[in-house]
Amino acid sequence: MIRVGESQGKGRGVFAARAIGAGETIEDGPVVVVPAHQITQLDATVLGDYYFLWSDDESEAALLLGLGSLCNHSYEPNARFELHPERLTISFIALRDIRDGEEVTINYNGNPGSRKPLWFPTRE
Repeated sequence: MIRVGESQGKGRGVFAARAIGAGETIEDGPVVVVPAHQITQLDATVLGDYYFLWSDDESEAALLLGLGSLCNHSYEPNARFELHPERLTISFIALRDIRDGEEVTINYNGNPGSRKPLWFPTRE
């Protein structure tokens, strides 16, 4: 359903390998939970840019073991993500129809409509 490819100006990204319908689950990927006391060490590595905030108080981190970890940010995303702590997964769901070959993007703030600045300059 999805593949990794080159995203112009953004490095790697995730692309639809076929048409994806609005509301369709794109991926349901497993995570490895990183305890709060290890996040400082995680931030000191390249993986510091790839984890999701985890737990009710967002004190833990989750490393996604799926292609969704390579989704690029957009303030006008075509997908959203849902955290599932009880299953230790993160789901990616299409917000609208996504064309075959189109890049799958999410809003890194979690809320698809958020315009909150990120921790890095965006390329939109």
